[in-house]
Amino acid sequence: MTTLEKANLWLSDHFDSETKTAVQNLIESNSPDLEDSFYKELEFGTGGMRGIMGVGTNRLNKYTLGQATQGLANYLLQQFPNQDIKVAIAYDVRHNSKEFGKLCADVLTANGIHVLLFKNHRPTPELSFTVRDKKCQAGIVLTASHNPPEYNGYKVYWDDGAQIVPPNDDAIIKEVYATKFENIKFEGNDDLISWIGEEQDEVYIDACIENSLYQKDKKGYDNLNIVFTSIHGTTYATVPQALEKAGFKKIDLVTEQMIPSGNFPTVDSPNPEEPAALEMAMDLARITNGDIVIGTDPDGDRLGIAVRNLEGEMQLLNGNQCNTILTYYILDQWKKAGKITGKEFIGSTIVTSDIFFDVAEKFGVDCKVGLTGFKWIGKMIRDFEGKEIFVCGGEESFGFMTGDFVRDKDSCGSILVACEIAALCKANGSTMYEYMIDIYKELGLYYEGLINVVKKGRTGAEEIQQMMKDFRENPPKSIAGSLVEDIKDFKEQTCYVVSKDKKTVMDDIPKSNVLIYYTQDGTKICVRPSGTEPKIKFYVSVKGEVNNKEEYEAKISNLQSKIEQVKQDLNL
Repeated sequence: MTTLEKANLWLSDHFDSETKTAVQNLIESNSPDLEDSFYKELEFGTGGMRGIMGVGTNRLNKYTLGQATQGLANYLLQQFPNQDIKVAIAYDVRHNSKEFGKLCADVLTANGIHVLLFKNHRPTPELSFTVRDKKCQAGIVLTASHNPPEYNGYKVYWDDGAQIVPPNDDAIIKEVYATKFENIKFEGNDDLISWIGEEQDEVYIDACIENSLYQKDKKGYDNLNIVFTSIHGTTYATVPQALEKAGFKKIDLVTEQMIPSGNFPTVDSPNPEEPAALEMAMDLARITNGDIVIGTDPDGDRLGIAVRNLEGEMQLLNGNQCNTILTYYILDQWKKAGKITGKEFIGSTIVTSDIFFDVAEKFGVDCKVGLTGFKWIGKMIRDFEGKEIFVCGGEESFGFMTGDFVRDKDSCGSILVACEIAALCKANGSTMYEYMIDIYKELGLYYEGLINVVKKGRTGAEEIQQMMKDFRENPPKSIAGSLVEDIKDFKEQTCYVVSKDKKTVMDDIPKSNVLIYYTQDGTKICVRPSGTEPKIKFYVSVKGEVNNKEEYEAKISNLQSKIEQVKQDLNL
């Protein structure tokens, strides 16, 4: 079926007048957006979907959201027959999020399903927490994380508070694609909606405090200068309140960015991975003599942390550095409390730094590794519940979780423990940055870089497919002066040892279109198409040693140069 034929289907009486007018305008104007809006269906993947808002099969709108929710409703009714099914729904600050939330609620209630709907935008981790706290069978959150303002998204959670994983994800996807637009039930029943307000914030915040803090005497809490920004996102409603309730006294907010807005007016991108997103917070820290700067993404699951480096200047830590600090500290506290028995584990992902294996070994716990995304860490928790104890988990993309009370990455709990570490360091005459260097002195110096290659539209998607094909069929023989020794192909589920010309099966992790190269000197390169953005990602990790803080910056500079060499060798 041609793009035009697909578009003409949206002019039928199954679609409302506003939608038909918009589609007609695309056709008559011969807009280039027509092709991208209809050339494919917006993919409902294993974690939901994310895309540009607008009319068409490849856009997020009333009908693609309705189709997804009707498919979910059909599956819930199959899985929980003769039960009072409850689904919690939250949404972030993005354009149309509140309306989309009500739309999803209407479809569910039209199918006889009880909905717990947040009155206002709230962070994704609060939704994850609420699913378990309110004993729901599922949850939905409307968010596109840190994508540009024209995007929105839809994620589904199961009754354990984690994002859907096998077998539920595949089964839900089948129901979604089996649902025709004309079969969506849009006429909701408001009598089946229960509204969630600020009272739930208090329950969530109390859980964050209980599960994320370790110092009963709150050493240094009252002397730590914190600068926080929600970057126009949802955490304006939770993080400042949590910090204050935990006992931190000096909290300065970037007031201009505490105003929720789907336009994200003060930043080019609301992404705490990028220094530019924290520029206003950094400026405020210079005025207030801040010790730590923290920013969160729009739906409040990820965080960026900046602390003072050896020169006394604010420096943004990368996701692996943050997670290394948090994980080491938490395990150290567990060890001091005598809580490590050999049945504990931490969670990580295949694209995250391998230092987490070293941290786990030091403290006598297991490090379990899954595919990219916290849904797989959530699955680890469920798979080993009652057999092993989950301590904490993180991935390189600025996500971390403390304990299992939230089953997704959670900026609020992570911020609390980060501030406790910073407060203790300051009280002891040190800094969080020096604490990090001490960890690297003990375990080895790891440094990571992320290279994003953006390829937009249909041709971009085809180019990404070709790049993966080329890397798979013609792998590099050496990278940055070191021979490639291991090639892990998660699509084929094989590990090839080059020097032994030996290939083994690697089926402990589900199939995924990901390649990892390991060189003889420990360099690691992971190649992976993004599941949510039009880009292919190259995660590079290099290793070295550091003996004292005086040589740290020089050592990092050498590793940065090595990452640049990797980039050149791969023609990126």
